[in-house]
Amino acid sequence: MLKIYDTLAKKPEEFKPLVPEQVSMYVCGPTVYDFLHIGNFRGAIFFNLVRNWLEASAYKVNYVYNYTDIDDKIIKRAAEQGISPSDLTKKFIAEFEKDFASLGLTAHTKNPRATQYIPQMVATIQKLIQNGKAYVYEGEVIYSIDSFAGYGKLSGKKLDELEVGSRVEIATHKKNPSDFVLWKPAKEGEPSWPSPWGAGRPGWHIECTCMIHGELGEQIDIHGGGIDLIFPHHENEIAQGEGVTGKPYVKYWMHNQFINFGDEKMSKSLGNVITARKFLEQYHGEILKMLILSVHYRSILQFSATQINQSIQALGKIYSALALAENFAAKKAIGEPEASYSAALKKAGADVEAGLNDDFNTPVFFAAIFEVLRAFNGSWVAGQKVTDEHCKRAVHFLAWMKKYGTLLALFQETPADFLKKLDEILIREKNIDIKKVEYLILAREEARKSKIFERADAIRAELTALEIEIQDTPTGTNWTIKKS
Repeated sequence: MLKIYDTLAKKPEEFKPLVPEQVSMYVCGPTVYDFLHIGNFRGAIFFNLVRNWLEASAYKVNYVYNYTDIDDKIIKRAAEQGISPSDLTKKFIAEFEKDFASLGLTAHTKNPRATQYIPQMVATIQKLIQNGKAYVYEGEVIYSIDSFAGYGKLSGKKLDELEVGSRVEIATHKKNPSDFVLWKPAKEGEPSWPSPWGAGRPGWHIECTCMIHGELGEQIDIHGGGIDLIFPHHENEIAQGEGVTGKPYVKYWMHNQFINFGDEKMSKSLGNVITARKFLEQYHGEILKMLILSVHYRSILQFSATQINQSIQALGKIYSALALAENFAAKKAIGEPEASYSAALKKAGADVEAGLNDDFNTPVFFAAIFEVLRAFNGSWVAGQKVTDEHCKRAVHFLAWMKKYGTLLALFQETPADFLKKLDEILIREKNIDIKKVEYLILAREEARKSKIFERADAIRAELTALEIEIQDTPTGTNWTIKKS
């Protein structure tokens, strides 16, 4: 039984979709005016797991992830670059999709753009005015939060406690200082669309409400996003959605926490952002996914060189085991492995499923992965003869890792190729002199051939100090960077 922590209920709730065996799911996507930072990708990576687990649990999922392609920031950035807002947004939608694809995430059911829904926004705003939820002032349409009795129920904020400031426009013509804009009058040189109140453009909040209603209907099962969207964005979405339909807007609200850089939230305003593109060029998508998913989505994720290194070490252990298992499995052993090993895999699978059903507890998931890893690695010692039992275990280990790794969008790379990629990263990160390593490897081989074993052992110790691991084979000495 799946339980989800619902931000509105402020407790875990048993998941029961509006329509049996079907799930409607909407996650707030990016405002596309720049490359996205890795904090933006926490939601994209986590909600991919949510979707994958729901589908693995036999639900048909309709997953909508939008693009906000009209916004003050977009207009400002386009003006700075001397291009149209539409050209700017097309460029950065394409850049986002490039990063998304490189992470191996499942494509969303649909990616609507806000500008495709302007007529629906105008019609919805008209309905809100008719329902007494909004008012017009000189071509501007404003939502009256006093007209909606449930305002504040998601965030827990009370009307008399709302602060007017950076998140709320200060305007003397508003009935309540915290009333928010549904439609903005056109400004010279800015994009605009016709409306009953004159040419203008939509406010941010109305965009998501109309894309949800247009793509998924008046009520949906899951609405996700970052914790920073709870107020005012999602609070205002509720006011709009329920203000126009009179029905509950969303059944389960899910919010992922921030990524912190040092002791501060990662954000453009603080100037401490690292774009996903830069991270992917310097490291690898597997490392970013491991970094994000190893921490529970409702916990703050600390981003640092230490965390990156821990993810690299973990991936090194896992992919080394996968590479070994592929070698064993190639021997084509037939049959089931020893009963105790099969039982260990079965128990780990049950632990994964229990963890995911407990509000997507990914730390439990990874604990199970490392239990399976230990069970496989513990059955063989380097230099030991490879038996049929080892080969059977390898086949089942690979199948287990593929099945559960697919949910995370992890461990799907070719092991040998990925381990080489990790070596390249570590060589750069540790500033290892490859020429020196190769010289030492050659000198050690010469010492061994000459039976100067004391010299060979001394060189091996020197390589170990450089964090180089070596393996002597009939065809020569192989070396890799220490990953744990």
